[in-house]
Amino acid sequence: MKLTRRNFLKLTGSTATAAAMGAGAGGALLGSKPAAAASPAPAVQRMGAAELPKPKGPRAVVLGGGWAGLTLAKYLKKENPKLDVVLIEKRATFMSCPISNLWLVGGVELEFLTHSFLDAARNNNYLFFNATMIDLDREKRRVYTDQGYLDYDYLALCPGIDYNYKAIGVDDPEAEYKLRQNYPAGFMPGSEHISIRNKLEDFDGGVFLLTVPAGNYRCLPGPYERACLVASYFKKEKIPGKVVLLDANPDITIKKDGFHAAFDELYKGIIEYKPSFAIKSVDPDKRVVSSDFEDIKFDDAAIYPRVRASRLIEQLGLADPKSPQMEARIDQQFNNVIGDDRVYVVGDARPMPFSKSGNTANSEAKNIARVIAARSMGKEVKEWVSPHTVCYSVVQLEPREAISVDAYYKHNPDGSFAFDRVKLFEKRSVARGEATLEWAEGLYRDMFG
Repeated sequence: MKLTRRNFLKLTGSTATAAAMGAGAGGALLGSKPAAAASPAPAVQRMGAAELPKPKGPRAVVLGGGWAGLTLAKYLKKENPKLDVVLIEKRATFMSCPISNLWLVGGVELEFLTHSFLDAARNNNYLFFNATMIDLDREKRRVYTDQGYLDYDYLALCPGIDYNYKAIGVDDPEAEYKLRQNYPAGFMPGSEHISIRNKLEDFDGGVFLLTVPAGNYRCLPGPYERACLVASYFKKEKIPGKVVLLDANPDITIKKDGFHAAFDELYKGIIEYKPSFAIKSVDPDKRVVSSDFEDIKFDDAAIYPRVRASRLIEQLGLADPKSPQMEARIDQQFNNVIGDDRVYVVGDARPMPFSKSGNTANSEAKNIARVIAARSMGKEVKEWVSPHTVCYSVVQLEPREAISVDAYYKHNPDGSFAFDRVKLFEKRSVARGEATLEWAEGLYRDMFG
């Protein structure tokens, strides 16, 4: 579908649906408290119990309905059917971040990304609680939400990421919110994606700026795939536009040969790739991004700052102060909070250097479901199991061609992690383009079916 105002009715329908979803990961904090606070504020403590069915067994509460949370809720119930599983998620509708780059340029319909939390809960025999987490009392084993509190026997926090604009020199809240609203990153699905799609629809030409952050960010190949798809869209629609991709890293972080080949062979003169570009400041009014050595002007942009764990982790006092991305301080073998085997952190807020991607979150959640289920039955899982990273990147829209990676991890005796059994498929092909959607459909079936 050509992204023009002539498609107003179709796009308006998509916008309305996504607007209803909200944005960001489930369980974002409404209030705040010092990280060291031992108990909830008095007003929270006066809150009554949530009006939920009484648990029919040990209650396992999962916070956050992303790829990790949905998988964990389903597989907790599969591993121990006696568990009473509750998924807390503030959004009413699921929208996938994986595959969303394709949607930005009309490569898939919105229906391919959106799914029902109600269907997932009904199909997998757990309870979907459409609420927002406010606070946590680990001594009482009690989660507070905007709709009352609920007690737990086990709690798994899967709140995802937040953005760290200070890491790119944006300290002023006014400037930060100009960037958030005018040049959204587009890696927390919902309004950000709607905004970027509208930008591309209205883009008449000039420089469209994209950025790649430092650190372990959500979807390592995502910014490079987006650059390819935006360039493919410009090329297809004959838009006199240029994609400038500023990378904080010295080279493409993953599948670099495949992406470099796409840049050079498909988009020469359309994509300008600038590695080792450490952003020191952004002027949203003048539309200028600066490093210590260069200023880049742009006409429009999607600016992706460094990521950090969801602020919920820090607000609950669970962040590791040594972590540059404020990720959780947990046992890196079994994901439980240090000193508390009743509370776990799974997905993008955990500190291990696994890919922050959909397949990784899905496989990691299955592993931790086994850990929690075993402990709920008085047993222990003794061996660590590697998450599995499978990632397809579409590098051309028509014909749809993709590259991919398939990898595991190893846990070294010194506690560090490294890639293991890595298979790279960097020669783009239509077959991999078809496999991209087949992969997504399979994972959707796994989470929602």
